[in-house]
Amino acid sequence: MLVTKKQVTQLSYDITGFAIKVHKNLGPGLLESIYETCLKYELERNGYTVKQQVVANIIYDGLLIETSLRIDLLVNDLVVVELKL
Repeated sequence: MLVTKKQVTQLSYDITGFAIKVHKNLGPGLLESIYETCLKYELERNGYTVKQQVVANIIYDGLLIETSLRIDLLVNDLVVVELKL
């Protein structure tokens, strides 16, 4: 499936809107994992496919480098979401 720049941009705006909604509802001061779980819930509830804590290995010059890096959320296999407080 070919995805357009416009679709990715719209997805990014949608994700931002849900993140703002979560933060407004919960307020400041909680653990990042709480916001992450609530954002995942909101996205899935609204029809998005979300993977949480995805391992991000690196391929460099044909070499697979296994890392402990994790992506907080991967939405529709297109947009990486890293929550920062």
